[in-house]
Amino acid sequence: MQKETEIKLRVSPETLAELREHPLLKKRNKSGWERRELFNQYFDTPTGELAAAKVALRLRKDGDEVIQTLKTRGQSIAGLSERNEYNWDLTKAKLDLKKLDGECWPDELAELDKKTIKPVFTTDFVRERAEIAWGRGKAKVVIEAALDLGKVIVGKQSEEICELELELREGEPAALLELAAELAVKLPLMPCDISKAERGYRLAEPGSYALSLPTPELNAEMPLDDAFAALAWHLLGTSQRLAEQYRFNGHWRLLQDWVAQLIELRALAGSLGQAAPRSTTHELRVSLDALLEDWRPLVQAGNEDEDVRQAAPEQFAEELQDTRWGLFSLNTSRWLMERAWTAERNNRGNRQGAAQLVNWLSHFLGEEAAALQLGRYQQQPEDLAEQLPRIERIQSWLHHARQVLDLPEVDRLFGELNKLHELADTDISDEVLEARVQQALTVSQSRAWKQILRK
Repeated sequence: MQKETEIKLRVSPETLAELREHPLLKKRNKSGWERRELFNQYFDTPTGELAAAKVALRLRKDGDEVIQTLKTRGQSIAGLSERNEYNWDLTKAKLDLKKLDGECWPDELAELDKKTIKPVFTTDFVRERAEIAWGRGKAKVVIEAALDLGKVIVGKQSEEICELELELREGEPAALLELAAELAVKLPLMPCDISKAERGYRLAEPGSYALSLPTPELNAEMPLDDAFAALAWHLLGTSQRLAEQYRFNGHWRLLQDWVAQLIELRALAGSLGQAAPRSTTHELRVSLDALLEDWRPLVQAGNEDEDVRQAAPEQFAEELQDTRWGLFSLNTSRWLMERAWTAERNNRGNRQGAAQLVNWLSHFLGEEAAALQLGRYQQQPEDLAEQLPRIERIQSWLHHARQVLDLPEVDRLFGELNKLHELADTDISDEVLEARVQQALTVSQSRAWKQILRK
C-alpha cells in the first residue's frame, strides 16, 4: 500500500501544451517528459456499492503492463487529496478478485459478493509525465507531474479529460500547492478534486457527484483558530466542487450556492478581530471582494431575469479561462495550510485565537448584535442595506456554530436573520420597507437575540 497525495488541476488543451514548455517545470524537470497511452477499465456492482463506499477499482493497461488498482476512501481538502492506494501487477487483463481482501478491503464491503463486480466505464488517455524536483529549504521535494489528455467513456456518452496532476513523491504537501500556485500566476488552472472515476460515475448517473463535503465538527471547547480553519477549508472546498459542477451542467442553483460560499468565507475572514490582523487577511479579502463584485450582482439579476441565467454559463466559462479563480483557490489553500492569519499577532490576538469557541463566539455575537442597532432600522428601514456585512458575519457563525451556544430558539433566530438579510439585499419598494420594519422587530424580540445582547 502507498499513500497518494496529489492535486488535480483542470486545464484547457492550450494550457496543457504551455505547461510542457513552462520555464519553471523545464528548470526542475529531472527526467524529461515520458509519453504513455493508458487504457483503464473501472469496475463496480450493478447497484454501485463500491462508489457508495468511496472505493475505486480499475485495471490499467500501460504498454505491456497490466496493473490492478484499488483506491479507498480518503480525504480531499480544497483540491488537495489524500487516499490509500493498492497496486498489483497482473499477467493478463482480467480482474483478480482474490486480491480484494484483507486490510485493503473496506469493512463496509465485507459481505459483498465480489462476483457481482462488473465493468462500468473506461478512461482512456495519453499521459505525459515527468519527475519535478528541487530543494525547498533544507529538504528535497520530488513531484510527479502528469499531463493527461483523453476521454471518460460510458456507453455512448463521453467527457474530455484534460488536466494536470501533481503527485507528491517526497517532501511536504505544502510543496504541491506552492508549485501549483506558481504555475497559476499566468496560466488558468482550476483546482478540481473530481477523480477520473467520479467523472465516469457522474456521466452514468448525473446526481452521483457529491457537492457537499462533510460538515466540520465544531465543539464549544475548541480554540477559535481551529474552528475558523475547519470552516474556511469547508467553504473553500465546497466552492470548488460547486464551480466544477456548474461548469459541467450549468444549473442555476449551483451558481447561487457558489456565490453564497464566497460570501460566507468573506464574512468569516472579516470577523476575527485581533485574532487575524488585517494585514494577514488583506490578500484574501481583496480577492474575495473582486469575485463578489462581479458575481454577486449577476446572481441577484439572474434571480429575476431568465436571460441573465441563460447567459451565465458562458460568462462562468470565461471566468475559468482567466487565472483569477485558480489563483485565488490555490493561494487561499496555501494561506489556510500555513495558518497565515496567526502571523504578526500580538499577545491579545494570540489569546483570542486560543480562546474557547463558545466564549469567543458569545462575546463576538454580543458586540455585533449591539452594533447592529435594530431599533434604528425600524425607524430608518431604507438604510438597512448598509448593515449587510455585519448581518452576514453574524449569519455565518450562526449557520455553522450555533450548536455550541446555549441559547433558546437559536434555530429560529437563524431563520429570522436569513429573512432580514434577504430583505436588506432586496431593492427598495414600499412593500420591502414595511417588511424590513416588521422583520427587524421580529429579530429584536426573539428570545435568543435578547440573550445575546445581555452577554
